[in-house]
Amino acid sequence: MSLKSIGIVGCGAIGRALLKAADAGKLAVSVAGVTSRTEKGAREFLATLGNPPPYLDRAQLIARSDLVIEAAGGSIVPDLAREVFAAGKELMIISVGALLDHPEIMAKARGQGRRLFIPSGAIAGLDGIKGACVGQVSHVTITTRKPPEGLEGAPYLVERVISLIGLKEEREVFSGTAREACRGFPANVNVTAAVSLAGIGPDRTRVRILAVPGLKRNCHEVEAEGEFGRLVVRIENVPSENPRTGKLTALSIIRSIQDAGDSVRIGT
Repeated sequence: MSLKSIGIVGCGAIGRALLKAADAGKLAVSVAGVTSRTEKGAREFLATLGNPPPYLDRAQLIARSDLVIEAAGGSIVPDLAREVFAAGKELMIISVGALLDHPEIMAKARGQGRRLFIPSGAIAGLDGIKGACVGQVSHVTITTRKPPEGLEGAPYLVERVISLIGLKEEREVFSGTAREACRGFPANVNVTAAVSLAGIGPDRTRVRILAVPGLKRNCHEVEAEGEFGRLVVRIENVPSENPRTGKLTALSIIRSIQDAGDSVRIGT
């Protein structure tokens, strides 16, 4: 399928970064439209662009787009995927954690012959992990360090009445599986979901999350070991205007859109 147009669902930090990139001519495709839960804010942002795409409702956006990009949160992913695939279109999911609770989305994409894109986002090393998992891999561990304000309000912390306000020293706030991490910190650890899907699965991938006062970057370290040897990847990601989201996330998505329409692919 020739990729000529994209539609963006969501106008938060990621959606705005994509729109700015398109407005600056960094995408080789047109933006067919934008839709958002907060129409007023989206329209106000669109008015700041030199050549803004139209604001559309979701059905219109899907109809006009070759590739629909979800940047609005995991809660909309199941319905959006159903609508996009039913329309014969392709989908890119940014809220990767939603796929751990809804694996049927990947099954539908394969069964219906629809392309489903899952960008690397704020992490690196997925190509190495994918290659390694063709053989035997004994373990994959992800350690995430974030400033307290980037974790505050996560469901895991709220349910346990844990506040990070005024934290003075590094504190481990979670240790468990990737599936548990994605449910407890849905706005923070899409990298965890991506690593688990590329590797040994959400129930075998281990995760630690630490809050670090004064930390200026979102830091992720992935370690994998198996018959191939040992892989260690460390990322120190500068936060975007949303402290929960790193700048590399938007850059990764922009590149994924570029690659989707390119006949030449580099890397696994």
